[in-house]
Amino acid sequence: MPASGGHPENHMNEKGFYVYILAKAQNSTFYVGMTSDLAKRIWEHKNEVADGFTKKYSIKMLVYYEQHETAEAAITRKKQFKKWNRTWKMRLIEEQNPHWKDLYADICR
Repeated sequence: MPASGGHPENHMNEKGFYVYILAKAQNSTFYVGMTSDLAKRIWEHKNEVADGFTKKYSIKMLVYYEQHETAEAAITRKKQFKKWNRTWKMRLIEEQNPHWKDLYADICR
């Protein structure tokens, strides 16, 4: 995030739609979301810009994301994730992010 405290610039050059998973901590509460501007949306979660589930439960750590070419593809994938059980989501996260690192800094480069 910029020193001014404003919204981050999205340095991800590719346009697209993103499905993402936030976690409160490793093996904790999850949130699945979708956006066309991943850096901005995660900044909003981290800074509790909007009321809702992530603000209520302080879920701010980006642990997984994937890009899709169309909004329809991202919506379909988000719906799949929401149907998945906890074990499947944890397996997906750990395949790509075994140390449960917060990926936010990586997407703001």
